[in-house]
Amino acid sequence: MIEVHLILSHATFYRLSLQPIHRIINEAIQLLQQRHKTHISVYGRNNELRLTGRHETANINQFNAGIANRGASVRIPRQVGEEKCGYLEDRRPASNCDPYAVTDIIVRTVCLGEKDPES
Repeated sequence: MIEVHLILSHATFYRLSLQPIHRIINEAIQLLQQRHKTHISVYGRNNELRLTGRHETANINQFNAGIANRGASVRIPRQVGEEKCGYLEDRRPASNCDPYAVTDIIVRTVCLGEKDPES
């Protein structure tokens, strides 16, 4: 099961599973990284104006993840990193994104393992 919460320009989600959460988070990050450009294409109009790599935003052309890193594409909250329990936050969606499209691409990528043709 996956729950997705869209708040302003972030997508926070977590999966309910019997696997250790740190393994699920690492797998999700790898899957999100493989489809970075595809996700960016549905994460809102003019996102390149916001995702500059400055002012606590990621660079639109690069994917990165980090614990308590507000400049990362995907942020893992400090408490999640310490307790190995919780959620991750995709900080790439813009406030003008279609929440249904964002939810769809996250589910297809993380839960269903969908890949891009060139992958």
